[in-house]
Amino acid sequence: MNSVTNSLGNSADDLVLRPGDSRYEEELAGFQTGFAQRPAAVFAASSAHDVTRAVAYAAAEGLPVGVQATGHGLPGSAEGGVLITTRRMDGVTVDAGARTVRVQAGVRWGQVVEAAAPHGLAPLNGSAPGVGAVSYTLSGGLGILAREFGYAADHVRSLDVVTADGRPRHVTRESDPDLYWALLGGGHNFGVVTELEIGLVPVARLYGGALAFDGREVDPVGILRAYERWTRTVPDGLTSSFAAVPYPDVPGMPPHLRGRYVVSVRVAYTGSAEEGERLVAPLREIGPTLADSLREMPYAESHTIHSDPDFPHAYYGDSAVLRELDVDAPAAAELLARTGPDAPAMCVLQINHLGGALEKDAPNSVSHREGRFLVRLLTMLSPGSGREAARATLDPAFAVLAPWAIGRALNFAFGAGDRTEGLYDAATRKRLAGLKSQYDPANLFRRNYNVA
Repeated sequence: MNSVTNSLGNSADDLVLRPGDSRYEEELAGFQTGFAQRPAAVFAASSAHDVTRAVAYAAAEGLPVGVQATGHGLPGSAEGGVLITTRRMDGVTVDAGARTVRVQAGVRWGQVVEAAAPHGLAPLNGSAPGVGAVSYTLSGGLGILAREFGYAADHVRSLDVVTADGRPRHVTRESDPDLYWALLGGGHNFGVVTELEIGLVPVARLYGGALAFDGREVDPVGILRAYERWTRTVPDGLTSSFAAVPYPDVPGMPPHLRGRYVVSVRVAYTGSAEEGERLVAPLREIGPTLADSLREMPYAESHTIHSDPDFPHAYYGDSAVLRELDVDAPAAAELLARTGPDAPAMCVLQINHLGGALEKDAPNSVSHREGRFLVRLLTMLSPGSGREAARATLDPAFAVLAPWAIGRALNFAFGAGDRTEGLYDAATRKRLAGLKSQYDPANLFRRNYNVA
């Protein structure tokens, strides 16, 4: 590691990596491989003190700052500036009596689930255990129990953050109501969060899993129509999603998926298994299934409901929050046609059922709580392809949804960092911009989905 001779002083500093250093590329490696990160300096932080030094250095040099824990949510490629990597900050401390957990900036959700499970508690994590807990929560956090308990951001008790002035702050709703509001929903726009204290929920087991159908044998439009009508009948304690994925017929693909068009419904329910079976019975009537993994399980196995990929790869995607989805309109069939086996590139379509506790107001900047569905679209990036090629596939599909769309979700803007419109409603965006001018007037924290 090289020394940095500037605001950090003239002595050698083993905190910093620069291009050409032997560990530079290794430090940059993350889950998203489709966008190149070439910072002028990488600060491999192991503590809040390291983060403070990194922010002070960037401010003194007038360099933009980015933050990376796992690299799932990169906004795009970036050249120059400062990147603070937080993967070494991986402390997790559960207070079972208070039903809270403290997580440092590099912690992954799987670690939190594992730490909370012996106490009969669970965090409001997402579907993938390898995702960073802090970044996920700062962007809202739409978890597998979201309809029952709301967004992960709604359960944050306090945040430790280093702001643009290089000052470490302990922020609560009472101590700094404006900054607290902005941090929870504003992503990395207002500072580098080094630790969160988050409320846990008393969930030790659940009924969940997936029903998978062959979309070439069972009409996917019919499955979507049945799913949408079914969502109107379920209690708030049941959270679910619809997914449609055309798997390519290529070597290396698991045999049971190769060349198949898999349409599935995923379910997580905290009630009894008996009641869960009753609730999902209409879904089993849709048609013959490829697989049925619905069962009672320990919460520690909840990641098997979605079985998200756990290997680094290149992808691009975006989302649309819908006030409604008319599944009987031609647009529903067109959405599936544009993202199905005949699409120009492989697409992953997911539709999350919203509502329930997600509709409740909270003292944070998470927007579009009135939405009934969230549509997420992903496509894989091939070598040499970028956003433009991906958008040629995805934009027409999103255009189909325009009559019902009210915005986008920050958690699910996968590489679309050059597009910030729609991430917040107008009033929230205006308030965030005002607070940005107060807490980060030089826009130091702009390697993100930036609120300028």
